[in-house]
Amino acid sequence: MSDLSHKPVADLSEDEARQELERLAKGIATANIAYHQNDAPEITDAEFDALTIRNGEIEEAFPELVRTDTPTGKVGAAPAEGFAKVRHAVPMLSLAKAYTDEDVVDFIERGRRFFQKDEGLEIAFTAEPKIDGLSASLLYEDGVFVRGATRGDGAVGEDITANLRTIADIPHKLKGSGWPRSIEIRGEVYMSYAEFQALKERSAASGGQDYVNPRNTAAGSLRQKDPAVTASRNLQFFAYAWGATTEDPAPTQYDAVQRFAAWGFKISPLMERARSVEELIAHYHRIEEQRAALGYDIDGVVYKVDQLELQRRWGFVTGEPRWAIAHKFPAERATTVIRDIEIQVGRTGTLAPVARLDPVSVGGVTVVNVTLHNEDYIGGRDSNGMPIREGKDIRVGDTVVIQRAGDVIPQIVDVVIEKRLAGAQPYQMPQTCPVCGSPAVREVNEKTGKEDSRRRCTGEMICPAQAVESLRHFVSRGALDIEGLGAENIDLFFNAGLIRSPADIFTLRDRRAEVQRALAERREEQARAREAVSGKARKNVRSVEDRNYEGLDKLFAAIDARRNPELDRFIFALGIRHIGETTAAVLARTFGSIGKLEEAGKEMVKAEDPMSVFPSVDGIGSTVVEALVSFFANQRNVDALDRLLEQVTPQDYVVTISADSVVAGKTVVFTGTLEKMSRSEAKAMAERLGAKVAGSVSAKTDILVAGPGAGSKLKTAQDLGVEVISEDEWFARVGR
Repeated sequence: MSDLSHKPVADLSEDEARQELERLAKGIATANIAYHQNDAPEITDAEFDALTIRNGEIEEAFPELVRTDTPTGKVGAAPAEGFAKVRHAVPMLSLAKAYTDEDVVDFIERGRRFFQKDEGLEIAFTAEPKIDGLSASLLYEDGVFVRGATRGDGAVGEDITANLRTIADIPHKLKGSGWPRSIEIRGEVYMSYAEFQALKERSAASGGQDYVNPRNTAAGSLRQKDPAVTASRNLQFFAYAWGATTEDPAPTQYDAVQRFAAWGFKISPLMERARSVEELIAHYHRIEEQRAALGYDIDGVVYKVDQLELQRRWGFVTGEPRWAIAHKFPAERATTVIRDIEIQVGRTGTLAPVARLDPVSVGGVTVVNVTLHNEDYIGGRDSNGMPIREGKDIRVGDTVVIQRAGDVIPQIVDVVIEKRLAGAQPYQMPQTCPVCGSPAVREVNEKTGKEDSRRRCTGEMICPAQAVESLRHFVSRGALDIEGLGAENIDLFFNAGLIRSPADIFTLRDRRAEVQRALAERREEQARAREAVSGKARKNVRSVEDRNYEGLDKLFAAIDARRNPELDRFIFALGIRHIGETTAAVLARTFGSIGKLEEAGKEMVKAEDPMSVFPSVDGIGSTVVEALVSFFANQRNVDALDRLLEQVTPQDYVVTISADSVVAGKTVVFTGTLEKMSRSEAKAMAERLGAKVAGSVSAKTDILVAGPGAGSKLKTAQDLGVEVISEDEWFARVGR
């Protein structure tokens, strides 16, 4: 499977865009759970922002591919188990991001254009620090604090009332008068540097856990089952917004927050009102200068339209208000030395150079290595051949400036040429894979005619660095779909030496005892882990040989059931670069059998012009042909394929259009969630019945098969008068 994460959106095919949206949806969901549920982020804020930005760009370019589980417009993650759920009457939304002064200018200009018909209107803005803590919403009824909740996924949070009551900055009863009968005060719970350091010292003295940073520690403290633990952490709270309320606290954002102070809340002393972009940016830099002395974490400045009436008129875009934006601080930088450059082979065969550094602290994190992306990046060029770092290349021994920001963190932003060692040589990327010895090549982009910036190992089926991911793909739902052989078991059997290539999957039954032993050892390891956590001794267990693994025969049966796969699924399962489900179906229709495809592949390897051997097929260009040539040119790939074909016999691709097929010649589009078949199965069925399957709806579309969650395609079909049927109606129509 190809690595598409750095491929420009404009260069993505529809299949590639679909793969990227799936990867991004999973990555963003995983990051949200790690950050909002587990309080243990696995990626940086900037890396997360890069994922969401790319997801949005792909959705804009391919609106027909927007997933039903799209992360666009979603905030945080579902509430963690263990606390009662609270549905927010007004969602707790995220904010759009600005990284440069120009982004802020754009934000202001958008507002002025929106209100341009209001002659003489002066738009005011507020600016305040963006606290790096945990968002909370506090419900007050008749001035009394009655319930508190986390942000959760923006719509539903966790009830942490008892823990919030322990925070001194949160009044149990509002002071003064004039507060609404009911109001949700919103703000940020955080831990000061001083309290964080004190907690670390107390924990170290008692042999307790090591805490990572104030934000995660504050979030974890709020989710304690025992409020006394939360109270011991001395958390703090800044109020800066509100949710549902029976009446506005004041006509403007600034005055509303000032009223919070009168009611007994702590508010940021650095909040100001401004009337121009120059004033906002000037205040941003003043806050930035004070950042190190504040005593708590902030990661930017938030700007909001001040007048509440204008906020309502400007409204919201999916998942965030149009009238607010977070201006993030630039990265902190540090200088260090590159001691070595090593090559790591990724799961998709990408040769990734990594610089090993003298350890250096950047923004409170010790950095010891940094990715160098590819040989163009090392050479001081971007993917278009334009200079980066003023064209300075990177060499072993160089003194470099690094920062933790941008779409990849950390990153090298400059090379100190004055400190370059005499005799330092330009770095040369290896031409062969350091893991398996297969040729490592740079492919040529079919659309641009340029070499791909990344060098990749061509040993898809035999490279250990790619093997596990290739095996996972081989058994995945869109490929052979072997039930019971998911990622966990693939990892187990690979590490136990039971599976090294797809052919090995089909001989597992012959090695039943070894499979059973591997499963037994995993169960033993899991039991020991549970014992270590719970402190409870395990019960006596039977010997490995006596255990009855009821699911083992079921697994073997599921494997055997895939010995005669459909040809298009088999081709897709091979994981050849640039060959997704749609392209695999085209190849299956074109060649009809795996033997003919393999024969053509071998002929292409020998031919001076591979395109002269390959049939002229709509949708198949030089990129796919070159991928096939690379695959079949590697004898070890051919050997692995031949071993696999000793175990399986893919069905020949035969299109049989019955005389009574009611969809022959029709253009069909599938959308939404299909419950009785996968999307690839639906396409294959329609094509075998003589229909043409399209990826988007147009005036030429005859039928739209819409499952639950159908979105823009359904609306387009309805607007165009295209016939829309359900999945059940589709089966009834085609007589299945």
